[in-house]
Amino acid sequence: MPGTVDRISGSFFLVLGLTLYFYVNPTYIETVDGGNLAPSTFPNILALIVAVCGAILLFKPTAQQAPDLRAMFITSTYVAMLVAGLYAMSKFGFEYVASVLALTIMLAIGERRPFWLLLGVVVIPALIWFLVTVVLGRALP
Repeated sequence: MPGTVDRISGSFFLVLGLTLYFYVNPTYIETVDGGNLAPSTFPNILALIVAVCGAILLFKPTAQQAPDLRAMFITSTYVAMLVAGLYAMSKFGFEYVASVLALTIMLAIGERRPFWLLLGVVVIPALIWFLVTVVLGRALP
């Protein structure tokens, strides 16, 4: 049964993308007056990309075998770290959590070079804050 794992994950991402597009985004994204871009534009585009990629995987599975359990555990650990970081951002704010989350993930994947740690922990979160808050005039969590 080659492709069974791909079909299952493709079905999941197809349903996830459609759920995001038709239910989550319209329910939880507020409309605002002014601005050149509606707040739902980017999330809707991403939801459609997830749905299309899921459909492609569903109808054209690859010949690859399922990954080993160690790789699945490591991936699950990273996803859990991201979920915990997003939850912490909703409670404490982007400014306090983004750098800690970036440092944790970078150390977990084995990055030890000072330049890249500085870039990922200080420069990138500051750039994201500047672009979203100052340039786009949107609030971060």
